[in-house]
Amino acid sequence: MIGESPWWKRTTVYQVYPRSFSDSNADGIGDLPGVIDRLDYLHWLGVETIWLSPFYSSPQTDFGYDISDHFNIAPEYGDLEDCRRLIDEVHARGMKIVLDMVLNHTSIEHPWFQESRSSRNNDRRDFYIWRDGRRAAGSSGGAPPNNWRSMLGNSGWHHDPTTDQWYWASFLPFQPDLNYRNPAVKQAMLDVVRHWLREGADGLRLDIFNAIFKDASFADNPFSLRPLPSEHNPDGFFQRALHTQNHPDTIAFARELRAVVDEFRDPPRFVVGEVFGHTDLLREYCGAEGQGLNLVFLFKSLRTPLTAPALRELVREFELAFPEPLFPTYVFGNHDRPRGMERLGNDPAKARMLAAFQLTVRGVPFLYYGEEIGLGHHHGMPHELARDPIAARYRFLPRWLLPSMRRRGILINRDECRSPMPWGVGPHAGFSSGETPWLPVHPDSPLINVDAQRGDPGSVLSSYRRMLNLRRHSPALSDGTLALIEPRADARRVLAFARMHAHQTARVYLNLSDRELPLDLRDAPGVRLQSNLHDTPEAASGRRLLAPWEAVVIFDTDGVAT
Repeated sequence: MIGESPWWKRTTVYQVYPRSFSDSNADGIGDLPGVIDRLDYLHWLGVETIWLSPFYSSPQTDFGYDISDHFNIAPEYGDLEDCRRLIDEVHARGMKIVLDMVLNHTSIEHPWFQESRSSRNNDRRDFYIWRDGRRAAGSSGGAPPNNWRSMLGNSGWHHDPTTDQWYWASFLPFQPDLNYRNPAVKQAMLDVVRHWLREGADGLRLDIFNAIFKDASFADNPFSLRPLPSEHNPDGFFQRALHTQNHPDTIAFARELRAVVDEFRDPPRFVVGEVFGHTDLLREYCGAEGQGLNLVFLFKSLRTPLTAPALRELVREFELAFPEPLFPTYVFGNHDRPRGMERLGNDPAKARMLAAFQLTVRGVPFLYYGEEIGLGHHHGMPHELARDPIAARYRFLPRWLLPSMRRRGILINRDECRSPMPWGVGPHAGFSSGETPWLPVHPDSPLINVDAQRGDPGSVLSSYRRMLNLRRHSPALSDGTLALIEPRADARRVLAFARMHAHQTARVYLNLSDRELPLDLRDAPGVRLQSNLHDTPEAASGRRLLAPWEAVVIFDTDGVAT
């Protein structure tokens, strides 16, 4: 075992969107047996931890993020035995598994909500957030209880004529929020957490965790000049999310949840929260001494330009905000955002560079399936035929807002980043041997697929594998501290930093430009140099040219861990 840090600080995480990963039964939908079939590939790649998007029982209106039964599996993905076999097969390969945990809301079809909406006097009425309108609603609908907007910009209140009250939903109308001010709700959901940790999950990813608690006053949210939210500021749609997101009670609940997770210590488990806000606020979810959430997603990296000055400032900010025992994360794509290749101009050289940066900097890297082959964003999916429920809602937004939303990383149609994984050539790119996939495969899949890149040492896939395995076998890269280096080469084009561990130091130089740049190692030689562009180690002394978009790591030891 490398170092003394807990395993989740040293790991690399690969997100699998099960519906789009691998179809084992030829019905056009990816499933859990399909994931099992691809575990050897992920192990070969060098991935250490797999995070799966939800596969629990669900009407699939939001493809699993609307759960109707937390303890069972949606039949299109398999069954409980498939789930248990997946967990066992992951562990048999020495890997870890993280499950998506949707604590904030349920499906409108969940039995709890069906009971809750049946009567104002039902025992589960207070499991959700119900309020009278600001004037009698009746058959006309009336007015919502206050001005709160959902994360999508519309009112988050929805009138239910059965009991003539309004329920609150932070996201889509068919995803009513649970009422965590009811102790029975909190206990029930913590028991869901315990259940899946007992089943063998090594960690949990927490969906829209920053929306768990809403203010008990139900006062109006203040006005804001911001038209749209962003990764580091949830205010938007001309409203401050003061009473609906990042409530102090949510930050306090992070400690309660962490205490539950820490009940499971063999092996230790972890949680990572999907939260939105400025960096200092996100740090509060972890607590000053790391007694809150183990990790939070730092989405600022999603829109940071791939330039040396921008990445240097990003690293500096994350290092200042998340010193030990806290730990940052680095993420460049997921199932809700435009694929990273879009902002890289679909340039494989830049994709190789992004991998080198993400896998050498101090922090937990989160990879999204397909990034390792440079899979692009699929712009060819017709908006009017979208399966994504958000696409239908955005049809009613002013058209002038849409380009700005895309620039901010807000997807109008999330189908575009969820196209099936291209494994090879032939029908459906190897994703399915039968029915037409639930989403079209990417048109570039005949060229951009696993089989086409696996034997090519210069491919994006080979570069990812090279850097994943370099990180895994290096104490400095997986477990070291970080110090920025002012390079002798052009600081506008070169980012440099050192990773330091008790048993090893590694210096990293990244040429973020289209030109060759000199690297002088005469005054600071190492034992060996490893490039992100090829497998063969080099002597780490003298002078050398950094190729365009090349990253090199210079070790003061051989870098091999046992």
